Amino acid sequence: MGSQEVSDVDWQGKHVTVAGLGVSGIPAARALHQRGAVVTVVNDGDDERSRAQAAELEEWAATRSASGEGGRRITVRLGDGDTLPPSTELVITAPGWKPDKPLFLAAAEAGVPVWGDVELAWRLRGPDAAPWLAVTGTNGKTTTVRMLASILEAAGLRTAAVGNIGVSLLDAVLGDEEYDVLAVELSSYQLHWAPSLRAHSGAVLNLAPDHLDWHGSMEGYAADKGRIYEGNSVACVYNAQDTATEDLVREADVEEGCRAIGFTLGTPAPSQLGVVDGILVDRAFVADRQKQAQELAEVGDIDPPAPHNIANALAAAALARAFGVAPAAVRDGLRAFRPDAHRIEHVADVHGVTYIDDSKATNTHAAEASLASYDPIVWIAGGLAKGATFDELASGAAKRLRGVVLMGADRALIREALARHAPEVPVVDLERTDTGAMSAAVREAARLARPGDTVLLAPACASMDMFVNYNKRGEAFADAVRQLADESD
Repeated sequence: MGSQEVSDVDWQGKHVTVAGLGVSGIPAARALHQRGAVVTVVNDGDDERSRAQAAELEEWAATRSASGEGGRRITVRLGDGDTLPPSTELVITAPGWKPDKPLFLAAAEAGVPVWGDVELAWRLRGPDAAPWLAVTGTNGKTTTVRMLASILEAAGLRTAAVGNIGVSLLDAVLGDEEYDVLAVELSSYQLHWAPSLRAHSGAVLNLAPDHLDWHGSMEGYAADKGRIYEGNSVACVYNAQDTATEDLVREADVEEGCRAIGFTLGTPAPSQLGVVDGILVDRAFVADRQKQAQELAEVGDIDPPAPHNIANALAAAALARAFGVAPAAVRDGLRAFRPDAHRIEHVADVHGVTYIDDSKATNTHAAEASLASYDPIVWIAGGLAKGATFDELASGAAKRLRGVVLMGADRALIREALARHAPEVPVVDLERTDTGAMSAAVREAARLARPGDTVLLAPACASMDMFVNYNKRGEAFADAVRQLADESD
């Protein structure tokens, strides 16, 4: 990757405010300092961790400044992320900071632009930089991006899964590693702050209400997701079974010749990828879309072959095919892929009952997909609802449910929805919030289950009322299941 910048910004002496210390703020501050900018970092927190991060960043900048490298010393202001520093010409924000924050309102009033770390990475990429294959959606982003990276690697391409997946885009774009193509996960937050991003091809996997407190409305949320299609040069990949994603393609301003490519769990129409008799097929990137279909892989090549995971695989395959990847590499990449922990992960079979950990199902849309994958089910659910309602979820799952075990702060909302739509399903309501609550939930689920059933942790809620994150919640579930298995030996 070349070192020359394509950014239209002269960074030397430019006063830039970086909003937030952390995985995006610190790389942004360093990159700007190296280009001669005058950097001020503002941070809401003033805790021990923030102070340690600030001290390390300030020392790094002071050392470079003293040796004549980069700009002036970096200033870090802790405990006040709301006030716009004087002379600010540009704000670079961490993706999670809400648009209505006073800092941004002050920037808007002063005519100061606000970019996210994705926008900064896009502006700083080299002239021969790797193109981006970008993925967003309410659910399935990380899995799809990792599937895509596996396919690209199987094709012999130098690639990495980056973005919201945990690897900073700035680090990928500015590092020494050279790439042929990047598989990029983008959240709605990141897309909101990335006005000039133009991907090679982009995909919106699905759309369901989420983060509405941040975006202000479903319309605002969808519009930010739709930004991923702006300026696409080859393909806009949409979910043919989620019409809202196709609507976003219609509204996008793309380069001449860019195509709309759908994916479906059914038989694909021309310009779509789909499934026929257990085979993933391509009717989009073939010579005669009206008459031809290219076999890509078998459903059995996907781990696990749950419907929503097959949809993820189709989206990944569509993006890879848009980049010119051969069918055999799609198959090999999907075969090599293994999902991350706590995503419809098989934990154990105990007395003929299968225990599945889908702690990552932190909203109703994800839980709906998980519940559709098994039958019959003893469902463990609950946590922080984040404003969600559960009537549609309860109604759709009612016929699959053997029983339900509820836990967490907002469990009453799910209990009330079940009472309306599945009154015959037995429900255990656990009031416990201590560290042994998950063990109790697993034991209650085991009591309700029969051989052939699946006990499914798909909470449909966030975890922070009882656990640090969804990973810890999933680990608690897996530990409880293993303890149950040990006792049954």
